[in-house]
Amino acid sequence: MRKPRLLLTAAAMLVTLASGLVALTPAEAAIGPVTWSDEFNGAAGTSVDGSKWKFDIGGGGWGNNELQYYTNSTRNVSHDGQGHLAITARRENPSNLQCHYGTCQYTSGRILTADRFSQAYGRFEASIKIPRGQGIWPAFWTLGGNNWPNTGEIDIMENVGSAPNTVHGTVHGPGYSGGSGVGGSRTIGAPLADAFHSYRIDWSPNLIIWYLDGSEYFRVTPAGIRGNQWVFDHAFFMILNVAVGGNWPGSPNASTTFPQTMLIDYVRVSGWTSDPGTGNALKSNLNGRCIDIPSANPVDAARLQMWDCNGTVAQQWSINGDGTIRAMGKCMDAAAAGTANGTPIQLYTCNGTSAQRFTLTAAGDLINPASNRCVDIVEVNPAAGARLQLWDCAGTANQRWTRA
Repeated sequence: MRKPRLLLTAAAMLVTLASGLVALTPAEAAIGPVTWSDEFNGAAGTSVDGSKWKFDIGGGGWGNNELQYYTNSTRNVSHDGQGHLAITARRENPSNLQCHYGTCQYTSGRILTADRFSQAYGRFEASIKIPRGQGIWPAFWTLGGNNWPNTGEIDIMENVGSAPNTVHGTVHGPGYSGGSGVGGSRTIGAPLADAFHSYRIDWSPNLIIWYLDGSEYFRVTPAGIRGNQWVFDHAFFMILNVAVGGNWPGSPNASTTFPQTMLIDYVRVSGWTSDPGTGNALKSNLNGRCIDIPSANPVDAARLQMWDCNGTVAQQWSINGDGTIRAMGKCMDAAAAGTANGTPIQLYTCNGTSAQRFTLTAAGDLINPASNRCVDIVEVNPAAGARLQLWDCAGTANQRWTRA
């Protein structure tokens, strides 16, 4: 079945729900319009759109001792005529292809947008029904260039067949490659191969968040890479592939059946937009009150508070491309460049330090990337005059903010 064209414009993003089209909430304004997409509406048996994708070809193991030979054949990559792209791993070698271990036993497909499309920041999302089986390794991921790991890698979705219910999201860079702090996972109650699922990242300066079916399961900031270099501030291109075997998933065994196919319903990329600099209130989801400069007096170290929204300049905050949040000519600031739980949030002369960098996510979290903590209303206090602090992000109402 052919899917409808996207109904997204720069004026307003729209999402389709059972009840129709609804506008996204102001808290999601950091995600802009769709900048690239493939709906895979090609005729059955046809190859990918060459203006959007190209092929990686070969059987050299791809740095992981993988067993497949990647081809550009429609036996391995083709449209199914039902609005999907099929990437199929097969146990066959009709052309006597040679791999790093000798005569290849498997073929598969790997497509990428390198030289066609790349982007820094935004939402990268795909709806995918993954394959299954021991030794099967599907992935939806991105690379920042050809100098791995210095140019970075963001794995949006990986699965190994021995753990059929678990999705993994990871970053790789100089000095770090998966593992604690730079990778997360989510396990659900049924194999991911049983149905289509949405896999996505929302990526903004100094913050990447992973989602499964719209539910966050992992995030990383520069603080999470343990002093190593953050290399996620430039354009990345996308890759879709199904590997067979390798160091992580291990080899297929007698339980593994072939062919195994990954179906991709769509891939969509949206832009990231910083606030143009105009001031708007930051309203709490807890009490409907707004972040306020006490007595509209912009002195250094003025402790920010919650107050009834009144439209005054003391509540007009601009979110800027340099990561600062400003009102009355000064910046929101983590006091004394603190990063610990309980660090007061104050107003201070803008100075370019990490204590004055904040990111408002699509979910409404206001995060200080240097600490990987959220702006929080102290003691969940709904009253006027309640103070603000840094605290571990918990997704609670006293940490959720809406542009108003």
